[in-house]
Amino acid sequence: MQSHTPQGISTAAFATLLLIAFMMGANHVAARLAFDHGVSVATAVAFRSCVTALVVSLILLAYRVPVQLQSRHRKALLLIGVLVGVQSLCLYAAVARLPVALALLAFNTYPLWTALWARVVYGQRAAPRVLRAMPVMLIGLALALDVSGAASGLGATGHWARIGVGVAFALAGSASFGLALVVTQHETVGLDGRLRTATTMGIVALIALAASGFQGGLSLPTEPVGWMGLAGLTFLYGTAFTIMFTVLPRLGVVGNSAIMNIEPIFALVLAWAILGQSIAPVQVAGGLVVVATVMWLGLRKG
Repeated sequence: MQSHTPQGISTAAFATLLLIAFMMGANHVAARLAFDHGVSVATAVAFRSCVTALVVSLILLAYRVPVQLQSRHRKALLLIGVLVGVQSLCLYAAVARLPVALALLAFNTYPLWTALWARVVYGQRAAPRVLRAMPVMLIGLALALDVSGAASGLGATGHWARIGVGVAFALAGSASFGLALVVTQHETVGLDGRLRTATTMGIVALIALAASGFQGGLSLPTEPVGWMGLAGLTFLYGTAFTIMFTVLPRLGVVGNSAIMNIEPIFALVLAWAILGQSIAPVQVAGGLVVVATVMWLGLRKG
């Protein structure tokens, strides 16, 4: 039985995409638990990336994927790995400082960064739908972040003194991820996605371990709930990626389907239920605008 989603995907595929979005949102809530109980951002990224790289490498072996890289692929994979490493560290740094949903919403502006980088690096003009979506997404983000400080009651200066660093990290992660997507699209044509992901996660793990080393070593949890958070984020992220590369291809769905951009909504509910985080109704409305716009961008073809 086929669903009536805009992409015409099956009900099983739609449910699987929602599951992945849920797990990715839960991963960030688990990360915040870990951060609040002694785990550093670099430690969390190192654990998550090492396990995910191992899992995807095992998938490569199980499917006997040939490991053959052209010279341009090697250079591109190194750059992509560095960019995703920066993105991972920045996004978790934002999650450590902001309500989880707001960090993810600010990060979800990456389609705008993707269009900008495609223009700057490869001279590609942004699609008309991106230009139409840009002001809508920015208005939604402004509402979600409460740029005037009215919802927080702190005023603009006090509000941005509290959230400014976290927002900067989220936007830096978004910019890095946007560039990674552009480089991936143009420089890794013909490269197996599983091989690309295993390599990328391996590089990210090395970057995170190096960052931990500069900070004096891994910062492990100080309480049992911190261990639960660290184990949870590692399991959720690794499992979501495993499903993405084993189940989704069989269902005929690409791994970056727009449906998965509902992740901030799942994170909003989970952060409220588990962490006690809440945001004002106007911020929720702004968040819905951002999520809807990103999904529209992904679902539309022209």
